[in-house]
Amino acid sequence: MGFAKNCVPYLRSLFAAIVVFVASIPAAVSASQLITDGPEILEIGRRIYQDGVLSSGAEVVATRIGREPVKGAKAACINCHRRSGMGQVEGDIPVQPITGNFLFSARSDKRLATMDPRISKRFNQAHDPYTEASLATAIRGGVNNRGRSMNEVMPRFNLSDTDLHALIAYLRQLSEEWSPGVTETSIRFATVITPDVDPARRKVMIDMLRTIFRQKNSSTVTPKQNRTRHHMVTAAEMILGTERSWDLEIWELQGEPSTWGAQLTALYRRRPVFALVSGASNSTWQPIHDFCDHEGVPSWFPSVDLPGQNPSDYAFYFSGGVALEAAVLARHLLDARAAAGRVVQVYRDDEVGRSAAQALRRSLEGKNIAVVDRLVSADLPAELALRGALHSIQPEDVVMFWLRSEDVAALGAIKPLVGQSYFSSLLAKGENAPLSAAWRPQSYLVYPYELPEKRAKNLDTFYAWTHLRKIPIVDLAMQSEIFFALNFMTDTLSEMLDNIHREYLVERAETMLSVREGTKSEQETRDRVALGRPGDLVKKHGAVTMNEAYRIPITGNLGSDEKTHGTTLYPHLSLGPEQRFASKGAYIVKFANDNGIQLTAKSELIVP
Repeated sequence: MGFAKNCVPYLRSLFAAIVVFVASIPAAVSASQLITDGPEILEIGRRIYQDGVLSSGAEVVATRIGREPVKGAKAACINCHRRSGMGQVEGDIPVQPITGNFLFSARSDKRLATMDPRISKRFNQAHDPYTEASLATAIRGGVNNRGRSMNEVMPRFNLSDTDLHALIAYLRQLSEEWSPGVTETSIRFATVITPDVDPARRKVMIDMLRTIFRQKNSSTVTPKQNRTRHHMVTAAEMILGTERSWDLEIWELQGEPSTWGAQLTALYRRRPVFALVSGASNSTWQPIHDFCDHEGVPSWFPSVDLPGQNPSDYAFYFSGGVALEAAVLARHLLDARAAAGRVVQVYRDDEVGRSAAQALRRSLEGKNIAVVDRLVSADLPAELALRGALHSIQPEDVVMFWLRSEDVAALGAIKPLVGQSYFSSLLAKGENAPLSAAWRPQSYLVYPYELPEKRAKNLDTFYAWTHLRKIPIVDLAMQSEIFFALNFMTDTLSEMLDNIHREYLVERAETMLSVREGTKSEQETRDRVALGRPGDLVKKHGAVTMNEAYRIPITGNLGSDEKTHGTTLYPHLSLGPEQRFASKGAYIVKFANDNGIQLTAKSELIVP
């Protein structure tokens, strides 16, 4: 009896809320319709939102003030409000979130979203909750629930009652729940390591990831904790209590690539994760790429030579890998005054070698340059296999070596070629390639990294961090990539506040990477100049986050010798909508001497 008595006030409140809600439904949409909304109605709404297609199969038609009507895909809501419904900034106009959590929540449950920091209005606008009737007026007539005309860039949609109801039903559930792997206090990630990664790289990768996760969690205050913070957070983060601890899964794959997809699915079904962070492979990333697109799991900047080959909604990469090197070499050869008559490709018959050779062949197709493939046999010792592959090479030939460092070292026992030789920096380890003194004068590297003298300052914070934690530099490229990937994830999630949705993570990465790099690199430059010695700020306070950098005044001018333009070993990182490769160019370089690792640039940055 006591239980029933205590429930009476709650049931009365619930009934009253239902009455008010049902009364707010447009006359054309009955309460029975609302109750029976199911997958079919939501699919109609999804097609209107994402594809610009009505329930009849006709195109959505919308008008903007003083502009031509827009139809179909061009009129789809996703163009401005994005897949997540969390909006964006177009120019200086903030496109507000339109998910159910933002449209229909009461003021007492105010939802916050961080907009683009380049505009003065950092957060979304507060408003009273919409009803279906007032939202219908906004969608059809461009008048919000305060009776004000909305910005002219907002289209006015010509939708039937049925289509309008389906769209609103879709918005109600859009980004309603946190993505899998997220709880009130934690976010679970995984990193993937394929079986071809050598033990030394595997160990340092796991050590770095675990160290970063421990460091992050040691200074994180979750809503259920009551302790002092050891780092700065945004005001919104602090008030809303949106910080979460991070959990890390190590997914080490076994066997052939054809089995990796099933392994990943089993691991994910057992323990879902919000995203894959970093990761390493010396062969192909395609099965992981496909898994992420199938499950809708972001893949966050792995260290790979061969990214997934097909367009992706969820997989981000530092660069196009060997495919980028191939495109850059092709552009370089075609731009040369005396273009090559024949290009000979020397490579191992494995996934990376084949893919690299195919990429160069495609880039030179129809350009009056013959492309000849020479396989390095796996049945012979490296020196003998290379001699066979280099048989009958002509002085006028250009030779591209898609070889890893062990094969490059074996070239030292072979007489150098007379013509121009090019090497993949990704496979041969760049300036650390074990190329003999005899081969260096006529050899070039396709170099997708920033030139060493420029990037040294970019990596000051990284070097200080590894030094303090006594982490050896085993693979500079991979380790600096891990450091960037986890710092960028920290900054991005901080900006997302409590809106932890995978699609929103993807959209924030697309729109904020270049802003983040510019802000953070400038702040690190000022810290270095002010403190006099690289790494002093990090030693004293820990790495500066993007949010801290926003609050530190930027005044005065820095000399050109002091400026940095990024925080990684890449020339420039940027993304845009649907872009998945952050660095888009490479240099052609030579060794500056017969011994040592100094390089000389032979081209400007080439962006094919």
